[in-house]
Amino acid sequence: MKKILIVGFGDVAERLVKRYAGQAEFIGMIRRPERAVELRALGVTPRVGDLDAPATLKYLPRVDGVFHFAPPPNEGKKDPRTARLLHALARRGKPGALVYISTSGVYGDCGGNWVNETRPVAPVNGRAVRRVDAERQLRHWGETQRVQVTILRAPGIYAADRLPLERIRRGTPALVAEDDSYTNHIHADDLARLAWAALFRGRSQRIYHAVDAHPLKMGDWFDSCADAFELPRPPRVKRAEAETVLSEALLSFLRESRQLSNARTTRELRLKYRYPTSDDLLREIRLSRGQMKLF
Repeated sequence: MKKILIVGFGDVAERLVKRYAGQAEFIGMIRRPERAVELRALGVTPRVGDLDAPATLKYLPRVDGVFHFAPPPNEGKKDPRTARLLHALARRGKPGALVYISTSGVYGDCGGNWVNETRPVAPVNGRAVRRVDAERQLRHWGETQRVQVTILRAPGIYAADRLPLERIRRGTPALVAEDDSYTNHIHADDLARLAWAALFRGRSQRIYHAVDAHPLKMGDWFDSCADAFELPRPPRVKRAEAETVLSEALLSFLRESRQLSNARTTRELRLKYRYPTSDDLLREIRLSRGQMKLF
């Protein structure tokens, strides 16, 4: 049975090990020792390690594959965490394959146009700049070490417990349709499944869009979520007004618009999505809520 190391053990990692339990020996790297009980309950061997503390990475186990789900630091233009991980992996014996979850934000604003994986990156915020640095490190390392490195560029990750309901309840405005930006989505379960497929089917040094095939205007996404939970739809404002009433963090997302193609992903990774569109989940939620009202 293959040994697989997961770095950055969060929601997507948990979904992955639950789905593929028994198909590999999973080792989860955690920063806090108290999480060991949680991982063991999932059938995962815990390994304490901190990408911000290189000394803790000296004894990483030899593994066949690596899922690198850890984000870069919150500041700077580089990703030293990825650099430390790659150094530690090379020292302990390189794996056969590594999958990294990056962000679609590396493209910057594309004016709402369709984008495929050959488009040059053009990051405009610190988060995306650091992700580009991580991607470059990983692809260079994969080429020089002869390790199959696959990069999944993921957009907004959603699930039943990862919906923008608090924003909707607060009445945070969305943009009017003519000013609105396109956004892309992937269900957390499908992202976990794509990561698994990429480990075994991905091409070396290949980039894939981890997205469904149904981009939406951001305001339409909020409206759909509100309708599924019978909440008032967010008010709509012009872009000029949004610049004065929304936080800089929210504005950074509204300033970028793109529609990501997943043609390469579906063709090469050969995965049938459980949620081909975000409305598939919302339909489930509406049906569930309707059944609950019968009792």
